[in-house]
Amino acid sequence: MLFVKHTFDQELSNKLKSLPRIQWNNEKKTWQLPDEPKSIHLLLTEFRGVAWVNLDSVKRSKTNPLKSVENSFSNVIESTLAELSEEQTVQLVHFENYLRSKRYSPNTIKTYSDSLRTFFRFCSEKPIDELDTDDVIRFNNDYILRKGLSASFQNQVINAIKLFYRKRFNKNMELDNLHRPRSEKRLPNVLSKEEIKAILEAPVNLKHRAMLSLIYACGLRRSELLNLTLKDVHSDRKLLLIRQSKGKKDRVVPISEKIIDMLREYYKAYKPMTWLFEGQMGNIQYSEMSLAKVLKQSVLKASITKPVSLHWLRHSYATHLLESGTDLRYIQELLGHSSSRTTEIYTHVSTKNLQQIRSPFDDL
Repeated sequence: MLFVKHTFDQELSNKLKSLPRIQWNNEKKTWQLPDEPKSIHLLLTEFRGVAWVNLDSVKRSKTNPLKSVENSFSNVIESTLAELSEEQTVQLVHFENYLRSKRYSPNTIKTYSDSLRTFFRFCSEKPIDELDTDDVIRFNNDYILRKGLSASFQNQVINAIKLFYRKRFNKNMELDNLHRPRSEKRLPNVLSKEEIKAILEAPVNLKHRAMLSLIYACGLRRSELLNLTLKDVHSDRKLLLIRQSKGKKDRVVPISEKIIDMLREYYKAYKPMTWLFEGQMGNIQYSEMSLAKVLKQSVLKASITKPVSLHWLRHSYATHLLESGTDLRYIQELLGHSSSRTTEIYTHVSTKNLQQIRSPFDDL
């Protein structure tokens, strides 16, 4: 087994509890995971940007060679970089304040700040105002590519650097010639209606069942569900108002009588005060981590072995609408997509027409 210890921190403790296959060892008073490379990969992935994972105690043996783990999962292993200077720290704070004033989302602010922080630490030998395109290219080649970091991280760094220097130093980084990675063309993960039904019926807790059901019934993003207030449910008009979602846009989606009845039953049982779904303390927004744990337990209880995430419910909602004959333009509006090209990806996973195609093999 791998034993996981950490200084007391409630966020770290809650995050550890949510990991699959993790158990509490009462004798050693610590968490434990199976001694496998994928366990280390899980820890490095889940805690990236949250905590530093020290692997010094992992034995370098034939059964568990740390070196092979590092080679396989180098994209999540942090290198030793210099600490931020006082100037770099001040500039980052100013940049974060600018992003907040422009109403960037908390996730975008964190992403841009983390990207710039890594870039500044890599180029610590030069003052910020003297860094140029050559430094970005060097960072791209010697850090991002050598570490095997993701294409999305590479794009995030480039976007963050361009915005930072344009706004802080009125300096345009000429990064157009820097090769950007080709975006991956991945199909959305979709569950069958039978699988969805099994997941939604799995929770015994009414609140848990209502949250998962509403995500699928209205095709919501995780943040959209958690940001719902009592005033956003218009049961008389059978509409759900989603405020300031991705791209700072409001939208309305239809809500069926069946889900309205479930929400009424839930309201009578839990009496939420502000948010539609609140934590145990009351009048506090339900946490993302707790919601993810609810889904994980439901998937496990439904005996589904796929790595289901909350976004799979949204993908399934869109695909099932398409298969039932709903026009793609309406689906675009329901999902809140700015471009129809984003919605068109569901045509590639819809099985309605594909199943009618006859293979030439059948004619042999």
